[in-house]
Amino acid sequence: MLKSLSVENYALIEKTEINWHRGFSVITGETGSGKSILLGALGLIQGARADVKTLKDTERKCVVEAEFDVSAYHLQSFFEDNELDYDDVCLIRREVAPNGKSRAFVNDTPVQLTLLRELTGHLIDIHSQHETLLLNEDSFQMHVLDSLSDTRSLLSEYSVLFHQYQSTKKQLNDLIQKLEEQNANRDYLEFQLKQLDEANFSSDEQSELEAESEYLSHTTELKESLSKAQWLLSDKEENVCSALKEMTDSIASVSSIYSDLNSMRERLNSSLIELKDLAREVEQRLADVSVDPQRLEYITARLDLIYTLEKKHKVDNLHDLLDVQRSFKDQLSNLDNSADQIESLRIEIKNIEQQLELLAKKISEKRVSSKPSMEESVCAILRDLGILNAKFEVRIEPMDTFSALGKDAVTFLFSANKNAALQPISSVASGGELSRLMLALKSILSQTEKLPTIILDEIDTGVSGEVADRMGKLMKSMGEYMQVISITHLPQISSKGTTHYKVYKEDNEVTTVSHIKELEGEERILEIAQMLSGSNPSEAAMNNAKELLSNC
Repeated sequence: MLKSLSVENYALIEKTEINWHRGFSVITGETGSGKSILLGALGLIQGARADVKTLKDTERKCVVEAEFDVSAYHLQSFFEDNELDYDDVCLIRREVAPNGKSRAFVNDTPVQLTLLRELTGHLIDIHSQHETLLLNEDSFQMHVLDSLSDTRSLLSEYSVLFHQYQSTKKQLNDLIQKLEEQNANRDYLEFQLKQLDEANFSSDEQSELEAESEYLSHTTELKESLSKAQWLLSDKEENVCSALKEMTDSIASVSSIYSDLNSMRERLNSSLIELKDLAREVEQRLADVSVDPQRLEYITARLDLIYTLEKKHKVDNLHDLLDVQRSFKDQLSNLDNSADQIESLRIEIKNIEQQLELLAKKISEKRVSSKPSMEESVCAILRDLGILNAKFEVRIEPMDTFSALGKDAVTFLFSANKNAALQPISSVASGGELSRLMLALKSILSQTEKLPTIILDEIDTGVSGEVADRMGKLMKSMGEYMQVISITHLPQISSKGTTHYKVYKEDNEVTTVSHIKELEGEERILEIAQMLSGSNPSEAAMNNAKELLSNC
């Protein structure tokens, strides 16, 4: 429940602090006195967008702080999951700086607004005059029905499965789309791979072919050089070997006379042996050299193919080209694997659908079983609130597809007049009727949902007299299950509150300031009397006010 609310520098409020109580509380005050300002301040606590225009003093920051007793609402896991310090009393603070930047804190820990909205959704429900529009929303109607149908555990199980279902369907659709895009490219991949497969390259082929091409391209020059060397060494009439032999013999003929020439003779003889060996090697090499135009033509063509494909696939060498070939193979293999995955996902989706179908059937059965009691309860409350011929029906129709809440379409039908046909709420209900219908639904929800605090902002619009008195009694009974705070202009409802607050404005020398105070005793009697007859209530109005209070 809401224990206290502190507001500083917000709209017409300079600084105020309000202590709240259990049960049913009412807030009264003239139009424009600042009741909506309190709702705006609570809106900041709920994570509403901050606006610097709401700062009373644009030079100072605005601070709104709310204290909640959360001891009975099992929120420890929420705090743990979000790394927040838990205490039975939760302090929420929102600050808005003059530059428009805002900060939010939960138990003095900074939090994002998304987290703040999620947390306060467990703590407070503000029903504004415009919230009756929720009655026309399918999600709200389903929420009300499910709250009375005890479907929470089934819906929780269904929700997990439904998210898995959606995720798997998305995975399937993405894979199908990807496969279609890839299949459109299959012919291209197959053609490119076939071209590379037929080329049948080996990893070192390019370097080997380039070396052989270099050799074959110069065989004529090589042959000419070797032939010339052979001619000079041994084939020429006065060749090198013959000349050296003659020189060796000449030195040998005199070496017996001049012994110092022996070493020279030996050296010449060794050189002759080396030259003869070299001549034989040149002759062998010459014999091995052969001009092979066909081989050279094959190598040239093969290299041209390598270079063409490297250029085509934008790579610099054969190793990278072979990587491209492997990539094409992998892509085609993935296409085949994707087809298998698609079939597997379709089977998985079918299995999930079968499980969802069973859960959706159980959920629907619970909704149908709770339908009569809900219709009876709503009609009884509406009759008590003055709509004597009220008819209310919950129409549950099966859907062909799964939704996040099962396979039911839920529509609330309503009729306020005798013999009038039931129609969707948006088509038939007046503003006052909508307010009473919403109050009836909130009253039923108050008995089934663990909502700590509900604030009703002029939900009594369009009613008066005995109906207003009954509405007040209904709100007071709701206060037995939760903290109920009603902003009202009706004395019948004001008198039912266990606690009464008044919002009023005062002018000082500089500005207008809004205040709120808790009324007791004579102050409360006077306020209700003024609501009955005006600013200067008569004695009869005062007595009437006392009577209203005594009957509560």
